[in-house]
Amino acid sequence: MLFRSLAVVSALLVAPSVLAQDVDLKAQVAAYVQPSNEARTAVVVEQLRAAGFEPTVETFTGGTARSGPMEGRNVVVTIGDGPREILMTAHYDAVKLRDGTMAAGVVDNAASVVGMIEAAKILKTKTLTHRVRLILLDQEELGLIGARKWIEAHGLTNVAAVVNSDVAGYGDTLMYGQNNGDQSAGITRAVRELCAERAMNCVGYPVYPPSDDRAFSAAAAPVVSLGFQDHIGAHQMWLAFNGGQTNGLAEGFVPKVFATIHTANDNMDQIDPATVRMAGEVYAALVEKLDRQLTE
Repeated sequence: MLFRSLAVVSALLVAPSVLAQDVDLKAQVAAYVQPSNEARTAVVVEQLRAAGFEPTVETFTGGTARSGPMEGRNVVVTIGDGPREILMTAHYDAVKLRDGTMAAGVVDNAASVVGMIEAAKILKTKTLTHRVRLILLDQEELGLIGARKWIEAHGLTNVAAVVNSDVAGYGDTLMYGQNNGDQSAGITRAVRELCAERAMNCVGYPVYPPSDDRAFSAAAAPVVSLGFQDHIGAHQMWLAFNGGQTNGLAEGFVPKVFATIHTANDNMDQIDPATVRMAGEVYAALVEKLDRQLTE
């Protein structure tokens, strides 16, 4: 691209958090409210192109015994080059509700997708040692199928780390899983360091709800799954998954996040664009940190 004026060059030197504010992130998330996952694919491709990327759509045969064979579509962009790579992943598909309509699927998981695209925009301005591959995955809701198909097609020989995002629509507390095997200990340390450096509210989960990270950990890749929630909700979810029978939660209590996802409540009323912006900045910062540490 040719720079036509010093003003344009100066604009590129503005901090990434300022650049991110030029995009209406709530509108970006709202664009995923579509009647089908095929339509959501088109939104992914359009947003990546608008962000200056040229995405590749990788099709696969997925589906389940109940649904029958279904074509799936993983959407991929690559940043930089290097002998090894760091993957950034988030699923963009949504579930069908009991009435047969498609859930809005904005907390789960359009907000994560938009946050990952914002992170990719930041990272393409950086000088990195590793190649970064952003993979926006299909058919997670059917059983992590898109992630498994990507691993089958590409392998993980050159993958140094995987950063996954699922449920990042509101709140200022970063949640991270600690149950992805010994090979993931270095990523966990990097997350903790980042939390301290940024003075963020962070909650680590010995047992974290499953997402596409499980496909990568099953294949022995170093991986972490991240999400955002309000501080109280993050602790309530921690207790629900890690507190056992005496977790202190009222009998029958369901944390807000689980009363939201996979229901009609997963709508735009839940989305805070400040969280989506924060997610993009945090994910980019984590990839930068991993890039440095893995090089050292």
